[in-house]
Parts: sequence; structure tokens; C-alpha cells
Amino acid sequence: MTAGVPRALTASLTRDEAARVLWNLHYAPLAGWCAALVGDRDAAHDIASEAFTRLLSRWLTVHDPKGYLYVTATNLVRDRWRREQRDRRLQERLEQTTPTTTPATDPWLRDLVERLPDRMRAPVLLYYYADLSVGEIARALHRPEGSIKRLLHDARKSLHAMLEVEP
Repeated sequence: MTAGVPRALTASLTRDEAARVLWNLHYAPLAGWCAALVGDRDAAHDIASEAFTRLLSRWLTVHDPKGYLYVTATNLVRDRWRREQRDRRLQERLEQTTPTTTPATDPWLRDLVERLPDRMRAPVLLYYYADLSVGEIARALHRPEGSIKRLLHDARKSLHAMLEVEP
């Protein structure tokens, strides 16, 4: 028997059929084992699938498919743990060195912009908040540049009127 599959059975099967038999026998237990290690079912399924993919890429040279699957999955889990540890250390360093910033604009101004009609709000947000040029906004909104300039002018006029009304 080779990894739970009789050698006589695997000898009479095509590569795809033998892979399907191995998948049916070993995928669920392998994915469950990986889930116990990483604590994330989706990641465990990804790891188990990757182990099978690597097995298929080395199909002719692997003598013990079950052993290969579990060793490969173990290595993939270790890689994941190392990557998570690196990410945590990097996050800690970034938190230590990144200064706390204040918002670029006051909330009351953003509230005034949100009160603009949709046709004016999008160009204002793209021009003043996303820092796009009039040409870039025109291409993004599929409108002529002149229309964008007019909408920005009308929006500024509306915002000015709102500011005069505000106490």
C-alpha cells in the first residue's frame, strides 16, 4: 500500500484518477489538521489545496504522497506563522514611528460638501480631496472639461452661499 491506496489500484489508474483517489482520501483530514494548526478554516483549505498542487507538480518523483502532503502542509503552515510574526513586528514598528495625524479637513466642511447635489459633489471630492486635475476628473466622469470647470464653479458658489447662511 502506498499512502493508504493499494499499489495495484494506483498502477491501474491514470494520473488524474489516482490524484482524485488521493484527494478523496486525504484532503478532508489534511484540511482539518491545518485548521487546527492555523485556527482559520479558509486558510487551512488554501494550505491543503496548495499541498496537493505541489504534489501534482512532482507526481512522478514522490513515493509517499500522504507523507509528502503532510510535510508540505506543515512547511506552508510554518511559512504562514513566520509571515504573521514579521507582519506583527512591522506593524509594531510602524505604530511606534508613525505620528498621529489630524484630519486634513474639518468635519463641518466635509458635511457642507456632502450637502451638495451629486452632480457637483463628485467633482469637488475628486478635485479637492483626491487632488485630481480637471482633465483627470473629466476622463473619470466621462464629461467634457468645460462641464467639470462649470460644476466646480457652481459648487464653490453653493458652498459660499451655505457658509453665509450658517450661524
